[in-house]
Amino acid sequence: MSAQATHAGFTLSGPDIAEGEPIAEMFAFNGFGCAGGNISPALSWSGAPAGTKSFALTCYDPDAPTGSGFWHWVVFNIPANVVHLPRGAGDPKSAAAPKGAVQSRTDYGTAGYGGPCPPPGDRPHRYQFTVFAVDVDKLDADEHTTAAVVGFNLHFHTLAKATLTGLYGR
Repeated sequence: MSAQATHAGFTLSGPDIAEGEPIAEMFAFNGFGCAGGNISPALSWSGAPAGTKSFALTCYDPDAPTGSGFWHWVVFNIPANVVHLPRGAGDPKSAAAPKGAVQSRTDYGTAGYGGPCPPPGDRPHRYQFTVFAVDVDKLDADEHTTAAVVGFNLHFHTLAKATLTGLYGR
């Protein structure tokens, strides 16, 4: 099934990100001229379709001046009984991510969450947090897999997806 699938009632929300609103500095990257806390936001989802065997979550900036956007977070193989990632779950050195979940490489070159850090003077960029309801327990990927390859796998295994978009500029 295509990653373009939608399912009425499948939603993504969280106390740290509001749809279309600015993202707080504590969630911004710490590096490349940004001085944020680089803490991943808390996120929750509900209404996954029948047949969901796991979840994946990504954060993507389609406005990055790269020609291909910028992947800020890729986590997959989240067990189907998990419907929440706590604040800070994007730190692969912590125990905050669910057991069995895999965080793979972002465009920063490392696994785990890397917060927003658009070029100074750019209009605020959109940061799209997307949760995917997946039809397999485990994707054929690991912590070294690129976001593009994870996305390729998700394209063929997504039952539904929901997106929450925050903004960040400097």
